[in-house]
Amino acid sequence: MVIVSIAWVFVVAVFAAAQVAAPGGTWLGALATLLLGLAPLAVVAYITRLAARRRRARQVRSAANPDRGGHAPGDAVAAKREEA
Repeated sequence: MVIVSIAWVFVVAVFAAAQVAAPGGTWLGALATLLLGLAPLAVVAYITRLAARRRRARQVRSAANPDRGGHAPGDAVAAKREEA
């Protein structure tokens, strides 16, 4: 995901530079190109990180409660057996 993000930023920057270098291009047009080009990347990165955060939180919850029973664990040592 990181390499795709870097490539996306590079392409948007080249488009913005082309907007400025064009005979009728303006700095305002380049700024709009830059902002509108980076908006989809921000949305995709947010959604991707949201899924990763949910996955990490689920792992932390399952690690804190390994049996998923929701109750206190019983004794780890078996009760001593009485002989009659």
